[in-house]
Amino acid sequence: MSGAVGSGEEAALAWLVLIVSLPPNPSSLRVRAWRRLRALGAVPLKNSVYLLPFSPEHQEHFHWLTQEIQKDGGEATLLRVERIETMTPAEVIHLFQAARDEDYRALASRFRTVLAALERKSAGRTRARLEEELPRLARELERLREIDFFDAPARREAERLKEAVEGRLRPARAPGQPGEGELRADALRGRRWVTRPRPHVDRLASAWLIKRFVDPEAEFLFAAPEEFPPDAIAFDAPGAELGHHGPDCTFETLLGRFALSDRRLRRLGEIVHEVDLRDGRFGREEARGLDLAIRGLLLVLKDDHEVLAYGLTLFDGLYAASGP
Repeated sequence: MSGAVGSGEEAALAWLVLIVSLPPNPSSLRVRAWRRLRALGAVPLKNSVYLLPFSPEHQEHFHWLTQEIQKDGGEATLLRVERIETMTPAEVIHLFQAARDEDYRALASRFRTVLAALERKSAGRTRARLEEELPRLARELERLREIDFFDAPARREAERLKEAVEGRLRPARAPGQPGEGELRADALRGRRWVTRPRPHVDRLASAWLIKRFVDPEAEFLFAAPEEFPPDAIAFDAPGAELGHHGPDCTFETLLGRFALSDRRLRRLGEIVHEVDLRDGRFGREEARGLDLAIRGLLLVLKDDHEVLAYGLTLFDGLYAASGP
């Protein structure tokens, strides 16, 4: 549900309201409830009243939390409301953006610390520690993206700093070595490819590109980054070579790395970029429809491989319809 919301969409939003009353003891219940609400991306409307934008997934999470609180002796009431009378939709959205901005700024500060250490030309041991820190920060950035429902402005700065750190840490390679230059598709046949669960546009488009133009025998896995199999090729994941680089999304990175110059692929790349990054770089009108179609798949399909199967067909159609 992340993404910019226009004025027309604001009026159509519904909200989940969780009202909780927790006993003073044990204090651990309060801590657990607060951590769970924070992990879900919920924001406080007032003391003991928390909000999430409505979705079946959010409703399920709040239902589980309600049951946990009641089981431990607290009280919890879950409501779905179409509007909050004392606030405009834009004001409610601002609550979510302000909360995520605070998180992104804290993360950006950690990225700046790493970048400053790298710019001091840190010695080997310190550099190794910084290389270990980057995946942790990247995972935190990905976690924030998942609960950034309304594209908080501070996200861009955190992403820029992540890219700057990755650029500093990326080892120099001789020309022709894998990594910075072109890759040969015929050397990557019959491989396992892994990315994060619940694939949205960039992961689905990249998997389609791999399957149709790079590795027709590709097997795709979905896992948390810390559980990626060592023999699988990672894509669109924190720290992956085949991921976001500079202003490019993963799909665009793959086009460049495999030297795919098909005009239709370039057009698809512009649409995927617009859905994924929402930076107005290409202004493709098709982006909104594609975004809604994939979000719909994710809502009705719980198995990521089913989402992938439908996604492959969807991108087959987009490619066929994108002209000569």
